[in-house]
Amino acid sequence: MSEANLEILASRAGLAVDWIDANGRPQRVSADALRAVLKGLGHPADNDAEIDASLHELEQAQHDKHLPPLLTVESGDGLDLARFFAPDTPCRVNLEQGETLELRLDDNAVLPGVIALGYHQVRIADQAFTLAVAPRHCYSVAEAVDTHPARAWGLSAQLYSLRRLGDGGFGDTQALENLVRAAAERGADALAISPMHAMFSANTGSYSPYSPSSRLFLNSLYASPASILGEREVRDAIEALGLDEELHRLEQDTLVDWPAAANAKQRLLRALYEDFRHGHHPQHADFLSFRQAGGEALENHCRFEAVQAMRAAAGEDLDWRHWPEDWRTPQSPALAQFAEDNRDEIGFYAFSQWLIARCLARAQQAARGSGMGVGLIADLAVGADGGGSQAWSRQDELLADLTVGAPPDILNRAGQGWGISAFSPEGLKRNGFRAFIEMLRANFAHAGGLRIDHVMGLQRLWVIPMNASPREGAYLYFPVDDMLRLLALESHRHQAIVLGEDLGTVPDGLREKLSSRSILGMRVLLFEQNHEGRFTPILDWPDNALATTSTHDLPTLNGWWHSRDIDWNVQLGLIDAPTVEQWSEHRLRERQALRQALSQDPQNFVDEIRNETDHMIDASVRYLGHTRAPLVLLPLEDALGIEEQPNLPGTTDTHPNWRRRLPGEAASLLDNAGAARRLELLAVARNQAYERDR
Repeated sequence: MSEANLEILASRAGLAVDWIDANGRPQRVSADALRAVLKGLGHPADNDAEIDASLHELEQAQHDKHLPPLLTVESGDGLDLARFFAPDTPCRVNLEQGETLELRLDDNAVLPGVIALGYHQVRIADQAFTLAVAPRHCYSVAEAVDTHPARAWGLSAQLYSLRRLGDGGFGDTQALENLVRAAAERGADALAISPMHAMFSANTGSYSPYSPSSRLFLNSLYASPASILGEREVRDAIEALGLDEELHRLEQDTLVDWPAAANAKQRLLRALYEDFRHGHHPQHADFLSFRQAGGEALENHCRFEAVQAMRAAAGEDLDWRHWPEDWRTPQSPALAQFAEDNRDEIGFYAFSQWLIARCLARAQQAARGSGMGVGLIADLAVGADGGGSQAWSRQDELLADLTVGAPPDILNRAGQGWGISAFSPEGLKRNGFRAFIEMLRANFAHAGGLRIDHVMGLQRLWVIPMNASPREGAYLYFPVDDMLRLLALESHRHQAIVLGEDLGTVPDGLREKLSSRSILGMRVLLFEQNHEGRFTPILDWPDNALATTSTHDLPTLNGWWHSRDIDWNVQLGLIDAPTVEQWSEHRLRERQALRQALSQDPQNFVDEIRNETDHMIDASVRYLGHTRAPLVLLPLEDALGIEEQPNLPGTTDTHPNWRRRLPGEAASLLDNAGAARRLELLAVARNQAYERDR
């Protein structure tokens, strides 16, 4: 078998045969791994004949003289079409706004860069395509808060962790509204929240917000139906179902009982839907309008949910890849018949999506109406479950037979498999980036900002064959420039900022690409240490990244200071005795280095009232406030001085991931003495940084 041809095929399919690991050492993907990944990409390579056939197919596609359905360009730049057309060829551009331009390609067969921002229809000779003209940068924090330079601040919160009386056991959009108003009163411009992507209604035991069924729709469990339907309707439904006692019990827990709480919420939503569809609710017309606007995508998601519910009731496999053949595609006649036979069930899922969409819109309106310049910052997971709604409905654009993860590195010697699927680069191009654009629009819809988890995935992702070790993966490259232009265009249209979580191994040049487009990177206090262990001085923090004390995957400041993360690893048997000793010694050095860094600020001093931990957290908050970061986000856990972290990577059910609830009602949470003090310290420090830098 020709390994040379195998590697040529891999390269043309967008795979990196050679790569550099986190230690700077060159690595090479094995032939067996390449074959398995190529199969997942739709390019069989088990023998020479398959390799030759796959190569021929790729070569034909790459030399095709027919234009792809969508091309991107930055505003003011010409579009080189020399591969497709002769110079001076006439072309017609139907602008998105309704006007028509009659143009000609120039002497180099370049379409002139005179077309406005937007999505326009271009016809040249006998070919037509969509031209996406993008701004050169995303909507910036400075534009959002109308301050130059921007020295804004906000909070970050795990939505499920918020509390309000009557929430049913986990945070919802009404608790979110309460929190945004309280944060805005204290001067916050933003509130970043955990992902709200649609999960699996038929599998309430799957609740990691970063492993959703679809990133096109929302988790309806977070809806606060009283906000839309009225308190009386909800109270009547709870009483009719006899749910009072169960909901009260769930609300008392310090950890979210997802299966029980989700079951109770779904029962309530179903009862509300029955009343809604049989009654004459004034919002009925809005629901019908929402459903019509949702079109095929919404209908497919609701059908998927209904099929899963039916199969769950029968004890059958929920993964669509294991469904009967004639159910595996949304367009099948069998599924159309199912939809006809189950109109009410499908209507329920549409109703649930309508509720959560309207509730989330209210929360963003509350944020902006209370004076926040940005408001809510949504969180976009890096992928979706390969067995979920998005992968089923967009099969040519998602790689359901490959999972995303990370190669082995210093922290994870076996690598990581995240159990989620990525976009197909070839599929995106074939379909005019439809799945990517609709995903951006869905997540920008009710937010003033978007945080992109593992933003490196816009350039490359480590993809792994199903049931294989992460070691057997390879880097798959994406059309990053096209995706960044589309991101900038959608950011501009929604007037929403973009944040990119760029922690970990970042490909060369990507941070520069992001910065040039006003996409903020992310700098975390606990990681801002040089090779000598010294923390980055205040004025050396960059002005092209947000600053934060910690993240949902890291210990809180309190937990880090007291080595709570190390304790958890010991308790769960994840590290051996020598590693414990090594980590503990390193933490002692880190603590001393942080003390030294914080002591450089003359405003940081120890008084007799506060203990050492409180002082460290206060000083850290002020420290970040004085940096040049356009935006500082303070996690609620650190504002409150909480010790436990939301998620411990590498664990599933041994640590209470995505279940911890915060103490106190969302509306009054920031009245906590420690939180109030830290928010005041942060606000003052941000003002001082602005006065210093303007």
